[in-house]
Amino acid sequence: MIEIYTDGAANGDPGLSGAGVYIKEGTTIHEYSFHLGMLSNHEAEFWAVIKGIEICKQKFPNEILSFRSDSKLVVDLFEKEHTKNVKFIPLLERIVKDSQQFPFFFIKWIPEKKNQHADRLARQAIHM
Repeated sequence: MIEIYTDGAANGDPGLSGAGVYIKEGTTIHEYSFHLGMLSNHEAEFWAVIKGIEICKQKFPNEILSFRSDSKLVVDLFEKEHTKNVKFIPLLERIVKDSQQFPFFFIKWIPEKKNQHADRLARQAIHM
């Protein structure tokens, strides 16, 4: 099982934003930072999960994926597979669709203090 920690960050709301993806593949660690441009923090959180899925499609296409995010919004909306927010609809639809390409895909909420690696990567990406 691959563990994927994601976080989005924005300097302002909206503001310059970034996404961090921290992947644990056994004892191997993979770190990614993505500059996202002008987005809200919530949008950056969605994009962090999308970027994580994109990485996994290339590197771990047939693996069991366990995503962890400190965004209750993203996790809750994924579990419901529904939102009324027009900005989030296409992002949620993309996550749901892309997650179905894996044999098992889990996403769970974790507290911020357990997501420090992804947070650091997201904050670095703001300044890229």
